[in-house]
Amino acid sequence: MAAQERRHDGRMTDRTSLESALAAFMGEYERANNSHDISRVVQFIAEDAVYWFSDGSHRGIEEIRSAIERTFAKILDEVYEVQHLEWPVLTLDIAVCRYRFAWTGVVDGEPRSGQGRGTNVIVRRDGELKMLHEHLSS
Repeated sequence: MAAQERRHDGRMTDRTSLESALAAFMGEYERANNSHDISRVVQFIAEDAVYWFSDGSHRGIEEIRSAIERTFAKILDEVYEVQHLEWPVLTLDIAVCRYRFAWTGVVDGEPRSGQGRGTNVIVRRDGELKMLHEHLSS
């Protein structure tokens, strides 16, 4: 029997359904990043989010927006891929995922690529999923 979670309306939902919905959210977030359109990306991020990247920590949507825009400007034609999602914490209102990521692109006119590990905290606010925290390390 699948693990169950009680919804706010009293109905139960299974872990598989939650994982599927959150994996779809992560897929949409990945596609938004690959669009290189910052307006698409920030729709996924909570106003009070904190992101930790290799170049530093970024608190709040404006700092995070600036950091992502710098990455888009530095890595041209970037393709970012999230792989091997795991959900160590999974409820209707908060989830934690860890994963591997890989990217390819052009930096200073030369083809480049990299990979690393990621952790995200996703929360449900006003009925919408939002990134509250992202930590990427290579």
